[in-house]
Amino acid sequence: MLIKRPTDIPSSEITDKETYLNRRHFMQSAVGLAMLPLFSEAQAGYGNTPLKHEKAERFRIDEELTPYKDISSYNNYYEFGTDKYSPAKQAQQLTTDPWSITIAGHVEKPGTYSLEDIMKPHALEERIYRLRCVERWSMVIPWIGFSLADMIKRFQPTSSAKYVKFTTLERKSEMPGLRRRVLDWPYVEGLRIDEAMNPLALMAVGLYGEVLPKQNGAPIRLVVPWKYGFKSIKSVVKIEFVDRQPVSSWEQAAPREYGFYSNVNPKVDHPRWSQKRERRIGEFLKRKTLMFNGYEEQVAYLYKGMDLRKNY
Repeated sequence: MLIKRPTDIPSSEITDKETYLNRRHFMQSAVGLAMLPLFSEAQAGYGNTPLKHEKAERFRIDEELTPYKDISSYNNYYEFGTDKYSPAKQAQQLTTDPWSITIAGHVEKPGTYSLEDIMKPHALEERIYRLRCVERWSMVIPWIGFSLADMIKRFQPTSSAKYVKFTTLERKSEMPGLRRRVLDWPYVEGLRIDEAMNPLALMAVGLYGEVLPKQNGAPIRLVVPWKYGFKSIKSVVKIEFVDRQPVSSWEQAAPREYGFYSNVNPKVDHPRWSQKRERRIGEFLKRKTLMFNGYEEQVAYLYKGMDLRKNY
């Protein structure tokens, strides 16, 4: 099977919104969406299981969607390989059912909850977000998920909770990338509590109306659209509410290159390349990188008075 590089993909192959919505309507009519299970190991991580959801109009952007085949075949997921193409193959051995998430730290309702328990109170919605990678490529993805803020409120963090720490699954028997000490496993990320409570922050369980592919972080991942993609941690198994700033995995591995905040900021170059421009998957020419990935109006208040060169 020939897998195209981003620069090989003409814009004519990008699925337009109307085609996608018509496809979703057909699927809902044909298969009886509400009667289908949310997750199925038989899908081998490539989606194909529709998710019942609503459209969140205030979280949509009027831009071309990146095709599903590119979103699900061009991935950063070092637990399954350090190149962009290995995760789509290697991640299929990952067992995602059953799945549980441990809630810990400064919170009134700690415990270990099944994925079904985590999701049960929340209506799923589709949000179209940009995803900007620090390697200067970007996508536009129709995520399916629920508000991180709503989930946090449910577990009632105490006044001592200043940060939220997320941890990825570490399962050596199914994650061949763990054999390489590229990072100090398991993968860890963190947000300030007010960042986590921003309405844009999403816990995603699907994309393009279907169950999240394994290589994209199944069965549940974080999406923080105003930050670089590595902040949107995949396959989450633990969420801790802590009083001190956690050290994220990339911050620990290369502190000069990857800071804790990691906001998309074209004014701050990566030490090895400029962040002023990016290439959207499916386009040949580069485009101007937007401050906070285009979400400045919604999130700039979080960083008022901060030196964004020092706090990168």
